[in-house]
Amino acid sequence: MADVKISAEVRKEFGKGAARRLRREDKVPAVIYGHGGDPVHVALPGYDLMMAMKNSNVLITLDIEGRQELVIPKAVQREAIRGFLVHVDLLVVEKGEKVTVEIPVHTEGELAPGSHLLEHVLSTLPVEAEATHIPEEVTVSIEGLAAGDSVLAKDIPLPKGSSLAVDGETVVLNILSAQAEEPTAGEAEGELGAE
Repeated sequence: MADVKISAEVRKEFGKGAARRLRREDKVPAVIYGHGGDPVHVALPGYDLMMAMKNSNVLITLDIEGRQELVIPKAVQREAIRGFLVHVDLLVVEKGEKVTVEIPVHTEGELAPGSHLLEHVLSTLPVEAEATHIPEEVTVSIEGLAAGDSVLAKDIPLPKGSSLAVDGETVVLNILSAQAEEPTAGEAEGELGAE
């Protein structure tokens, strides 16, 4: 899990106009929530935040005018076309505290021989883990699975210290049978005429 340090400055102006001015300065407006305290509105350096957000479930140490705060991203808003960061909600966490996060599910191995398709019912798995030890991903072996097989949440090996935050019977992956399309009337006649 990535641990990144970013400097933040407390925002005094709010609203769309203030947010636009921040973005023109390559800063991202953010709000820090958690632990019963009042929300803190901050501005974060756009490039540093963008690089940090490339890691899923990144743990960020914010330096807010000399005070250190440990946070994880809770909600991220991106611009629809270009994908740049528009706004981020951050959740305050403490060492040893358990948090629920979504972890990407990756597969390894080959399906059984034949025409099989892999369906990702869940591309991320809800997991509860210690805030300072959030796994980056879980890997599932699909070696030899055939049509009709499924991988349930309870079947996925989790890193030490992590537990499922979803029902164990939840289907994560399905193996489907590839279905050939029936030939259209014109194609079927063409095949008969060629004989």
